[in-house]
Amino acid sequence: MMRFAFRTLKACSSIVLLLLLNACATTGGDPRDPWEGFNRGVFEFNEAMDTAIFNPVSTVYKTITPEIVDRGITNMFSNVHDLSVIANDVLQFKFVQALSDVLRVFINTTFGLLGFFDAATDAGFVKHNEDFGQTLATWGMGSGPYIMVPFFGPSSIRDATGFAVDAGLLNPIFYIEDDLTRAGLLTLNYVDFKADMMSAGNLLEEAALDKYEFTKNAYFDRRTNLINDGAIDLEE
Repeated sequence: MMRFAFRTLKACSSIVLLLLLNACATTGGDPRDPWEGFNRGVFEFNEAMDTAIFNPVSTVYKTITPEIVDRGITNMFSNVHDLSVIANDVLQFKFVQALSDVLRVFINTTFGLLGFFDAATDAGFVKHNEDFGQTLATWGMGSGPYIMVPFFGPSSIRDATGFAVDAGLLNPIFYIEDDLTRAGLLTLNYVDFKADMMSAGNLLEEAALDKYEFTKNAYFDRRTNLINDGAIDLEE
């Protein structure tokens, strides 16, 4: 399993390298996006992978999975993700919010049957979205250049670094020793995520003349909003 993962990573790296060589990473008119040529190449690669693989898989997943089960799977992975949220609450000195999120995980893990049901929201404990990219921002680190990440989409140097910490160091699934179980859960998490994002992708197809620019601007708007806790008049 590990050898297969390394072969897959090597193949993906080769594809990205080819995109880098072919896309001519020149600076466009947006100073946030100095690698626009490369990023557009990765964006096209991600769209091609969605069309060829992930959208069909997601469609099958949605078709065969009852809605209550689909929602329950999403809730369970959200409950796991809340452990990373708690860590970032603390790193951002949001101790009251951290306590709320600890209680949220406790309620969902116990009364919500390992998070299958979102009992905490019904009890008044709303879900927060904190990640290590936001933590780095609160520590004063700038976003750095915009970058499209293969398979995962829009990011920045800072937020890609934060994602690596959240998805690795702060993700309990990565500490599961059995390779097959760990790979199965990570795959299920990704497929569930892609399936939930399909409707947004369909909306993007209809709404945007330049999907790349629309995605980039939406990404920066959302990140600024999250970092400032909704205070959109503040600068990142």
